Amino acid sequence: MDMLARIQQALEQELTCALSPSAPPRLMAAMRHAVFPGGARIRPQLCLAVAQACGEDAPALTDAAAVAIELLHCASLVHDDMPCFDDADLRRGLPSVHKLHGEPLALLSGDGLIVMAFQAMARAGARHPDRLTGLLATLCTAAGAPDGIVAGQAWECEPRASLSRYQRAKTGALFVASTCAGAQAAGADPQGWRSLGECLGEAYQVADDIRDVMLGSDELGKPSGQDLQHHRPSAADDLGLAGALRYFQRLMQDAVDAVPDCARREAMRALVLQESARLIPPDTCERIASVQPVAPRSCVIPLRGAVA
Repeated sequence: MDMLARIQQALEQELTCALSPSAPPRLMAAMRHAVFPGGARIRPQLCLAVAQACGEDAPALTDAAAVAIELLHCASLVHDDMPCFDDADLRRGLPSVHKLHGEPLALLSGDGLIVMAFQAMARAGARHPDRLTGLLATLCTAAGAPDGIVAGQAWECEPRASLSRYQRAKTGALFVASTCAGAQAAGADPQGWRSLGECLGEAYQVADDIRDVMLGSDELGKPSGQDLQHHRPSAADDLGLAGALRYFQRLMQDAVDAVPDCARREAMRALVLQESARLIPPDTCERIASVQPVAPRSCVIPLRGAVA
């Protein structure tokens, strides 16, 4: 079974476990809509790949870690799309959860997915108590404050924010969790994998900033131009498209170099390169090359229309 099929099966099993005659049907439908169909599932794939590179010996625990990370990611997207933040009509080419199910159920479905993530981890971790504490700590750090995805979202509510701090929290935190949790699920030291997660997380956000400018809503599967509309920190705005592309390419090379010595090092490097081409395809690079570079601005910029 390939990694994507393995992840889809594990997610399906977790959502099925939550079904019960006592469960509110509309809430369950909203939660399922938030998870299926998914995107590239790069975070759980990264978790599985690292676990395999570390000599995976507890597949069920790895699956739970990957599922937990993807559920946290899906929950963050549900909340991110709501009217109080982006007010986005689309996600992955389909109506966003609040558009299809209403704001109350969107809020509750996001909350439910967060709880489900920790339930999945606790259930599988009961057989590996020596690894569970570290895994839970990794997930908590990635999800909450001061440096997790909740904090990343909250930076959009501040009058000013550092671009790097915002990106590390909103996007980078779950990538670091993906690499570290993959190692922990296999009983390996996560520290050697942290740098890979940090590089990929920042590169992914820079790519998202570029795509928000370069691509239309149909290509993105979600509204485009959101960074400008909501006055959010953006590498494309801060560095110009050409500068942001150079920064992305440097980060991806750093990610390739950050893969530690392991039995599957070349396979891991190939995965990173494959993801680089998926995020910013060659034709997009050519389009950017034809755009006049924009002079960089300060890395601390005002948010949400605040007065500088």
